[in-house]
Amino acid sequence: MAKSKATVRVRFAPSPTGYPHLGNIRTALFNWLFARHNDGTFILRIEDTDVARLVEGATDMILDSLRWLGLDWDEGPYFQSQRLEIYRGVADQLVEEELAYLCYCSPQRLESMRQEQMKRKQPPGYDRHCRHLTREQRAETEASGVTPVVRFKSPFEGQTSFHDLIRGEIVFENSTLDDFVLLKSDGYPTYHLANIVDDHLMEISHVLRADEWLSSTPRHVLLYQALGWQPPQFAHLPMILGPDRAKLSKRHGATAIDEYRDQGYLPQAMVNFLALLGWSLDDKTEFLSRQEIVKHFSLDRVSKTAAVFNRDKLDWMNGVYLRGLSLEEFSQRAISFLERDLPSEVERLLDANYIHQIVPLIQERAKTLAEVPQLTEFFFVEKLEYDVDLLLGRIEGAEAVGALQASLAKLEGLQNWDAASLEAVLRPLADELNLKTGVFFGLLRVAVTGRTAAPPLFQTMDVLGRERCLQRLRVALDKLCSRLDR
Repeated sequence: MAKSKATVRVRFAPSPTGYPHLGNIRTALFNWLFARHNDGTFILRIEDTDVARLVEGATDMILDSLRWLGLDWDEGPYFQSQRLEIYRGVADQLVEEELAYLCYCSPQRLESMRQEQMKRKQPPGYDRHCRHLTREQRAETEASGVTPVVRFKSPFEGQTSFHDLIRGEIVFENSTLDDFVLLKSDGYPTYHLANIVDDHLMEISHVLRADEWLSSTPRHVLLYQALGWQPPQFAHLPMILGPDRAKLSKRHGATAIDEYRDQGYLPQAMVNFLALLGWSLDDKTEFLSRQEIVKHFSLDRVSKTAAVFNRDKLDWMNGVYLRGLSLEEFSQRAISFLERDLPSEVERLLDANYIHQIVPLIQERAKTLAEVPQLTEFFFVEKLEYDVDLLLGRIEGAEAVGALQASLAKLEGLQNWDAASLEAVLRPLADELNLKTGVFFGLLRVAVTGRTAAPPLFQTMDVLGRERCLQRLRVALDKLCSRLDR
């Protein structure tokens, strides 16, 4: 029977053995959404018992990533490394009740066993060598100084089944399960023991986790049964694949969530995008606010099949969110990226008023905030670097020289330097020069920006200012004259 909204308690339980990636954070998001939709509790638990693989700074990165995305937790963070006595007590209880046993096999023996199984093309698994040791044999081994691990006594036959809220009834043959480790020789629990104990003591009602843990679930169900505890409801979330339908990896682009923050994606865009990796409202709705996702989120809309990560779609979606920002908010968010990525020759601190004039010209074009420095660099540098061939485009050299000379003559005498005045002078000049406006304006655009694609010409020249534009037009003229003189 499904539990009532009031009893929903879910957890996000990452291991700080690496920085949080898209799959981790999608799992956190789905747990958070499920809790918020059901007026439940979202618990953060750091599973830091794999001491050898802990990555310095990973815990802070996990917390920062959740905060950045607005995934606030109601309890925690709890740290499993601070709960070792609890796990030891449960392991001892299982041994005492003869539901688990001490295993003294050395790493060398286990590796040799695995190699032999591979040669015979047998599925890898512990051969239960220590399961039936006598008390005397155990005492003799311990006297030699060997520190044992604790292994669970898995049944030899029969089936273990459970209901998955996404995938339905799942059945495993017990003959495929080995006697898995509960407590390692260093006193730290494995995932199998620690997460079961914590989920029980923290009264977790639903376990929403990646489907890579599906094959571990029968072990967990057996542990719950051995301890006489009621298991939570399980829901295994679909994998995230790359566009080539291979497991998502670095070659598909960034996978660590902090890389997306550093590349200038908005948290609201990431939440919207991640929510649609495996869940949907319907077959057409792409944009949903956080409140709308919370309102509609349910497990019956979570797909059984893998979700495909599409970077182009993320870029498009982020661009839409960027265009939805107010000018003030867009400017504030862009400043840190400009400070970080503009060439070192550009003097810091940047002029906020100047940035306010620039960003309206590029807000429609930016897909990420990290693109803003590249889109606006010519507004900040003193000297433009471009090939003279860009100036020519669809115009002959002598004709281009004449056009620049005429432009300088008109602009040097212009009283009001603003977009409307510039257009009023330069548009008729194209007719006087018998040039198509696209060709003429393209020449001017390269001269003042160093680029063939830039924001609207007259607004750009307005922001750049009289002296900078005239200077750049003179430099362009010199470039062309030098080319013609060769």
